[in-house]
Amino acid sequence: MDKTQPKKRTVVGQWKALQSSVIDCRQCSRLFEHTRRVAKEKRKAYLDQEYWGRPVPDFGRPNVSLLVIGLAPGAHGANRTGRMFTGDRSGDWLYRALCRSGFANQPTSENREDGLCLVNCSITNVCRCAPPLNKPTGEELLNCRPFLLETIRLARPQVLLALGGLAWKAILNLESSLEWMKIPRPKPTFSHGDRVQLSAGSRGRVPRWLFGSYHPSQQNTFTGRLTEPMFDKVFSDINNTISVSPGGRANKNQVSE
Repeated sequence: MDKTQPKKRTVVGQWKALQSSVIDCRQCSRLFEHTRRVAKEKRKAYLDQEYWGRPVPDFGRPNVSLLVIGLAPGAHGANRTGRMFTGDRSGDWLYRALCRSGFANQPTSENREDGLCLVNCSITNVCRCAPPLNKPTGEELLNCRPFLLETIRLARPQVLLALGGLAWKAILNLESSLEWMKIPRPKPTFSHGDRVQLSAGSRGRVPRWLFGSYHPSQQNTFTGRLTEPMFDKVFSDINNTISVSPGGRANKNQVSE
């Protein structure tokens, strides 16, 4: 063996390298300038806190059964704390549901040192920077697309959960880049509680599924469009899908901080 050749990175090493690449990304000047401006101006309630103010990396680890995919970090949530869905009302809803369904060790998420661990689950966003008015442009989403692809490739999830229609669409648009993904025709539209099989289980491979849920934004939770029983039902269905599939990975064996 040629000892001068660099060693291949392990999956964990690739995952860590991906997170570093996300944090260092400056491709979208509009988004980066916005994250820094918000971090400098701050919300009155957080004046004594140092904001993260950069692209937000994935939360979790590779090789999990569930990958939760949202739209973008909250300006005073993940953009402040540096962790996906941490520090805002959307995260409060998500982590309570994850804890109730066995995918998190606690129902609260306040900062990166709060002891929260995910269980057989990772969390990402289609867009890694907090966008103005929570609306990334099409070009900005395309710039983030390679990060989403690599996250899915390394996480190897059995179930992808899209929080909202934009995340659902972004996942389906990856079909040409993921050789295992075969989407039914006509292309499925987003609806809360729906699921679509993305690949068949064969040759020792587990089937892969896309689930849809309304995003736990205040716009949805305050109006009753999304209730906690509705959210819990989605995670219950996900757990059932994982448990009945050959080769499904048990929650208790996959803990990540």
